[in-house]
Amino acid sequence: MNKPQSFFHLHLISDATGETLLAAGRAASAQYKDARAIEHIYPLIRTEKQLMKVFEDIEEEPGIVLYTVVDQTLARRIDESCAAMSLPCVSVLEPVLTVFQSYLGAPAGRRVGAQHVLDAEYFRRIDALNFTMEHDDGQLPTDMDEADIVLIGISRTSKTPTSIYLANRGIKTANIPIVLGVPMPESLIVAEKPLIVGLVATAERISQVRQNRILGNTTGYDSADYVDRAAISEELAYARQICTRHNWPMIDVSRRSIEETAAAIVALRNRTR
Repeated sequence: MNKPQSFFHLHLISDATGETLLAAGRAASAQYKDARAIEHIYPLIRTEKQLMKVFEDIEEEPGIVLYTVVDQTLARRIDESCAAMSLPCVSVLEPVLTVFQSYLGAPAGRRVGAQHVLDAEYFRRIDALNFTMEHDDGQLPTDMDEADIVLIGISRTSKTPTSIYLANRGIKTANIPIVLGVPMPESLIVAEKPLIVGLVATAERISQVRQNRILGNTTGYDSADYVDRAAISEELAYARQICTRHNWPMIDVSRRSIEETAAAIVALRNRTR
């Protein structure tokens, strides 16, 4: 018998964007299937006045408090306020900084938002994202050799979201749809630079995803065949045939999240470099 789902408040206080906290909080919350976090995100908290307003909100809806604040005075204030309210409180970055300091033999610089500086790496990610958006769904197929990765697959194999996720990591990613009976562009066949990966899934999974799509917005497909499992199996067989013929690796995305698929692709890329 399943337990009824309970809810709890999760307060995330950050002196930057809060992305690190959000990822950590969600990773921990995911381990508790019967409890769901109600997230309260407070980004760009850099003054005591801002912090006072945050704790007014927390007092109204108490819960777990996670924070990433490099200013030691503000960090102490958070610890003291949580102690006074008998709330659990964790500095997410502090244990990691302690390990770094111990190993490197030097204290952290304590720079707010240091991971978001406008450096060469940042602009490399922007460049990758621009490239990926310009090369989505088979657009501009003539310059495939400029890509780091090219994803191919039939409709609804998560090519676009995976491409964007990789682009956010600075990897120029193009994606090309596989359509039954239509050959791959010659520019892809002869490309030497990119890692070409085929994304596949079970016919059942693709049919389910396609059924959830508004078929009226789908072009180039017969609506009946689009969700028919036998027709999808034929599409998948054609996709696998293409990948096998060109010795392109395949990844089954049936039970993978976008993040897991991207991690598998990056691992493949690292092995083939």
